[in-house]
Amino acid sequence: MQVNGTALKAAPVAGMQLVDTLGADIELVAVTKQFGATMAVDAIDVRIPAGTYCCLLGPSGCGKTTTLRMIAGHEQATSGDILIGKQNVTGLPPTQRGTAMMFQSYALFPHLSCVDNVAFSLRMRGISKRERRETAREFLRLVHMDEYGERMPSQLSGGQQQRVALARALVTRPSVLLLDEPLSALDPFLRVRMREELKRLQAELGISFVHVTHSQEEAMALADLVVVMNEGRIEQAAAAREVFERPTTTFVASFMGDHNVFRGAVTGIESGYATVSTDDRVSFAMPAAGRNVGDVAAVAIRSDRIALSRADARLNAVGEHDDGVSGAVSGVAGTVASIEYLGLWVKVRIEIDGGNDLTVALPDRQFFDAPMDVGEQVSAAWDVDDLHVLET
Repeated sequence: MQVNGTALKAAPVAGMQLVDTLGADIELVAVTKQFGATMAVDAIDVRIPAGTYCCLLGPSGCGKTTTLRMIAGHEQATSGDILIGKQNVTGLPPTQRGTAMMFQSYALFPHLSCVDNVAFSLRMRGISKRERRETAREFLRLVHMDEYGERMPSQLSGGQQQRVALARALVTRPSVLLLDEPLSALDPFLRVRMREELKRLQAELGISFVHVTHSQEEAMALADLVVVMNEGRIEQAAAAREVFERPTTTFVASFMGDHNVFRGAVTGIESGYATVSTDDRVSFAMPAAGRNVGDVAAVAIRSDRIALSRADARLNAVGEHDDGVSGAVSGVAGTVASIEYLGLWVKVRIEIDGGNDLTVALPDRQFFDAPMDVGEQVSAAWDVDDLHVLET
């Protein structure tokens, strides 16, 4: 393996035979994990191609960390199979899977220097002190921490400790690096910098990273493959842009943020468009696309694809609009409930008659050219073709 032009020599492994997993795919087949009567992971199937940066994304308690720990071998699957390359590793101990895990707490030994922390696993494998310290320094250089090699963990910042923990995980030259919310303890600025570092390392090393996070922004910034989990199941597994642009379920659309989700029944069809009415008495139009009266429909509309107006014209119907929306238009009326200035965007939350909320993201210049106030009556309109149909 070469990184930044430096050849990283493979370290011998004393007393154990590793599975040949270099450059290997990871595949989970009907993997289930139960803790007593609690179903933590429910028969999930996913394939992570070799050399992929994969993020397991979801809310707390969705099963993502349990899934990561099963790949690592720190939890045993109740049923199903875990394959790394062509090998079924389901019953193998962590040391024989060709994986390494970086824990959320970093778990550095406080009594060891940075070099000795990184070299610790090589020491356990019987490698000589000189060779293991030399190798440890190579990996500290890889994460730009070589000048801190003799410092103790207590003398490092949180970001520096994370880099040392990363070097310690990589020193065994795994084919898969598993990361359990590695950025959660960092401040926002450092989190962005470390995202860049992780992406750089993954690209240079060419191995798979499987990264657990509850941050949508983090997953979209890092991942080639985003696996969205909810209540122990996989809701969607796809490229980051596809998950955001084309969510498949109401959960994914809601969880990814910046989408407004409506669900209702088709109450009428005319001129190729279906009128859908929700339980909260909100009506909107969508392409009929083979639907019949009485069918249930769920759709999402991105918050940046909605225009706001003080006018009340042509709401809940298909028609024309004068505020930046072209083509077939649908919309709703409501009251401005809150306004958040976010720099590039201003987010306006609208309370719709009937109880639903609608979030609109306006470019800052557009909003301040014609600012609105909380309590003001407005209409929101969107191009019907910008609606994304969800699974019901």
